Amino acid sequence: MTDLSTLPRFPRVEAKTHPDGSGELTINGTSHPIATADAADARAEMTRRVADLATKIGRPIRVATHEPEGSWPIVVHPDGAVEPDTDAPAPAAPSRRGRAAAQPAAGARPGRRRAEAADSAAGAARTAEKPEVEHQVVGTAPEVPPAAKQPSSGVEAGPVSTVPEPGLAEGQTRAAAALPALAPEAPAARDLRGGPAPADAPAPVLPSWQPTVTRAPAAEAPVSLPTVNDLLSGRPEADPGPADLGWRGQTNRLSLGLVRLRPGPAEAAHRAALTEVRRSLSGPKTVVVVNPKGGAHKTTTTLLLAATFGQYRGGYTLAWDNNETRGTLGWRAQPAGHARTATDLLADLDRFATATRGRVGDLDHYVRPQTAAHFDVLASDEDAAAAATIDADAFARLHATLTRFYRVLIVDTGNNMRAPNWGAAIDAADQLVIISTIREDTAATAAWLVDGLRARGQDAKVAQAVTLLAAPDSRPAEQGLRARLHDHFGQLTRTVLDVPYDPALAAGAPVDIDQLHAGTREAWLKAAAVVAEGL
Repeated sequence: MTDLSTLPRFPRVEAKTHPDGSGELTINGTSHPIATADAADARAEMTRRVADLATKIGRPIRVATHEPEGSWPIVVHPDGAVEPDTDAPAPAAPSRRGRAAAQPAAGARPGRRRAEAADSAAGAARTAEKPEVEHQVVGTAPEVPPAAKQPSSGVEAGPVSTVPEPGLAEGQTRAAAALPALAPEAPAARDLRGGPAPADAPAPVLPSWQPTVTRAPAAEAPVSLPTVNDLLSGRPEADPGPADLGWRGQTNRLSLGLVRLRPGPAEAAHRAALTEVRRSLSGPKTVVVVNPKGGAHKTTTTLLLAATFGQYRGGYTLAWDNNETRGTLGWRAQPAGHARTATDLLADLDRFATATRGRVGDLDHYVRPQTAAHFDVLASDEDAAAAATIDADAFARLHATLTRFYRVLIVDTGNNMRAPNWGAAIDAADQLVIISTIREDTAATAAWLVDGLRARGQDAKVAQAVTLLAAPDSRPAEQGLRARLHDHFGQLTRTVLDVPYDPALAAGAPVDIDQLHAGTREAWLKAAAVVAEGL
C-alpha cells in the first residue's frame, strides 16, 4: 500500500464516467473528452491515461472519480495499479436524524440493531484511545451476542442497509458494483469489532468511497505544494500538426494554409520512428552487428544503421570495423584525406588517455567523417603486409576511449566467432543485431551463431537482439523460407524485420545514403527505431 500521507495532491485530476461510455478526464483544469463503447471501457481508458501521466512524473497520482451513482477517490500508480485513496477528505457524515431514520435489513432479528449500536459505540470508545484510526472497509458481520456489549459512549450507529437494488446482489450499491473496474482487489473482511471475520462470513461489498473515520485532534500534516515538474507534467499532449508527407502534405501546401489535414497512418509511423531514434540515452551505447558468414550484409547493415542514427540524431555516431585483421567497412565508406585505421589509433591511444588529453577534433586524424550522413567510420587495418591483429585487450582499450567521444557505436564484426576481439565485442554490446539474407546457407549460419551465443551464457542478449532479414536480390523472396525464418528467429530474438534490396547497394561501392530508394531509407529508419528501443 502507498503511504498516502506524503502523496502530493497535485496535479489535480478528476474522472467523470457516463453509462453510455463517454467521459471526461480533467487535468489541472484542462478537459480531455473520452468516447468509448461503454462505461467499463471509459474507466479503463482514463486509468491508462492517468498511469501514463504518473509514469512521466515518477509517482502515483490522486484521482477524484465521479459517476451517476456516486463519487470516490482513488490512487493510480505508474504501472496502472489502482487503490482507494484512504487519505482523501471524506464525504460529510449523515446527521443523527438521518441515521435514526434508517431501517434494519429485511429479516433481521429485533435485538440485532441494539447489538450493532453497542458494538459501534465500543468502537468509538476505542477510537478515542488512539491518536488515529486507519480506514477500514466494513463487511457484513454476524450478530453480536448481548454479553459482548460494551458501555455506551453516547454515539449512535445506524444499521447497514442490505435492501438490494434491482439487478444487484444483496447489500450492494450501484457505485460499489462499478468500483472493482478501477480497484481490482478489495480489503480483507473485518467484523464490527475490528477482528478477522469468521471463515464463513460473506465477502465484503466495497463501497463507492471509504467510510468516514473519527480522528483524534492532531496536528495536520504539511500540505505538499506543487513544483514546476508538477506544472509541466500537466501540460496537454502536443498537437502533431498538419501532415507533411504524401497527398495530405501536398494538399496542405497547395491550399496555402487554408486546409490542415492531419498526418495519415504512414506519416504517423514515420514520426514515431523518428522520435524513438532521437530519444535520450542513459549513456554511450554499443550496437554489435553479427553473422559469421561472409556476404551476410554485416558491413552494409553497419553503415546504414550508423547513417540513420547520424542523420536523425546528429553527430557523435561511429561505425567501427572490429575485424581482427582486415575488413571492408573502410572501402564501403566515403573516402577521407588519410588512410589511418584502428591500429594507428591504438598505437597513439595514450594521446587520449585522460579527459584533459586529446579532443574530439583530434580523432579526425584516425576516423573518416561521412559528412552528408553525420557519422564517422573507424576502419580496420588495410595494410596487406601488416602482421598486427586486434585482440580482446586492444578492443577493450579502444572501446573505453571511443565511448568518451561517441553516443552511439555501431560495430561491424568479422567471421571468426573464436577471435578474442569478436568475443570482447559481444561482451560490450548493449544491443545485438543479427543480420541474414533470405538464403538457406546464410540463415543457417545465423541460427548456428544464436545457438553458440546461448551455449556461452548470452541468453539475455540473444533474447533482446534484433534480427534483420535482407532480400538478397531484386527477385521476390521465397515466401516459404521467409516464413520459416520469421518463425525461427521470432521465437529467439525480440524482433524480426525485413529490409529491402536496393540496386544502389549491390555494386559494393561506397554507400551514399541519398542515392537509396525512399522505401529503403524508410525501412532502415524503422530498423534503427527498433534497435533504439533496446538501448
